[in-house]
Amino acid sequence: MTEPASNLPLLLAGAKRWFDDALTASMRAAGEQPLTSAQGQVFAFVDPEGTTVAELARRLGVTRQTAHQAVHGLLALGLLEQVPDPASARNRLIRITAEGARVHRRAQATLTVIEGALADRIGTEAAAALRHALTLPRGEPPVVEAP
Repeated sequence: MTEPASNLPLLLAGAKRWFDDALTASMRAAGEQPLTSAQGQVFAFVDPEGTTVAELARRLGVTRQTAHQAVHGLLALGLLEQVPDPASARNRLIRITAEGARVHRRAQATLTVIEGALADRIGTEAAAALRHALTLPRGEPPVVEAP
């Protein structure tokens, strides 16, 4: 069995948890209502004119139910709003409210500071190399022959 520390997907997941934990603690310390990681990700996928929950689920790579739960919590906090979809009477669009935009901007600025803290800890060259490696094109996921 492979040691978890050498499994790249687990290392990436651990790094994401580190960022999520730092963001949650920092936002809470600043007096902001803490969001779950899933709720925070919703902001990256909402179009300015609005997005349906079904489309958010597709973009997030989750079920509609999971997306709906994240959206419902953000609606209750006043960070998102539902509006009629002009293209379909059956659908509702999800949009970011002014308060949601403020919180999102603050979270993005906080993540920049957290990334700086990581660079202080692992070195600016290592942090830059990590960012560069993660932005390189990977192509479609390969189908390989399992050993």
